[in-house]
Amino acid sequence: QKEDVVVTLLPAGHCPGSVMFLFEGENGTVLYTGDFRLAKGEAARMELLHSGTRVKDIQSVYLDTTFCDPRFYHIPSREECLNGILELVRSWTSLSRYHVVWLNCKAAYGYEYLFVNLSEELGIKVHTNKLDMFRNMPEILCHVTTDRYTQIHACRHPRDDDCFRGNRLPCGLTCQDGNPLHIISIKPSTMWFGERNK
Repeated sequence: QKEDVVVTLLPAGHCPGSVMFLFEGENGTVLYTGDFRLAKGEAARMELLHSGTRVKDIQSVYLDTTFCDPRFYHIPSREECLNGILELVRSWTSLSRYHVVWLNCKAAYGYEYLFVNLSEELGIKVHTNKLDMFRNMPEILCHVTTDRYTQIHACRHPRDDDCFRGNRLPCGLTCQDGNPLHIISIKPSTMWFGERNK
């Protein structure tokens, strides 16, 4: 049996390029997504998810259920998280130029919004091991650097935690101008909220 199906890609908000698939055919409409992160009201602004003034009738939804657990009922918004991190980074880096922050990012992608916002707000570029992963995202390139002498790092090493315990950054930096670095680590991770009571 032959059937025409319309497939629409909608932004999933998880990391650059992440999408949800909306399948529409004679037998109904299905929404399929892996990881997604939409702010309140964001789905309401997706015109292709609507028919006129109402949401399209969706018969089935297939989604990633990593956080479909009572422990994760309150996950702070991306904006709340960003504001908390920004406040912490600002207060730490303003102590001296030897006070640095390591963003312990476990995945390769998905933290770009954090790098961009920290860089814009604080005027400090974020150190990464290499820039080629951002070549197709030119709007991010002016916010990241391979220069280790910056106060915000998102560099990576196979044994990142071992590096931090030795009071050095994954890129190997331990001091600057002969002065030891004072390093704090921030681990941007949604999983953290399921491991805590508050």
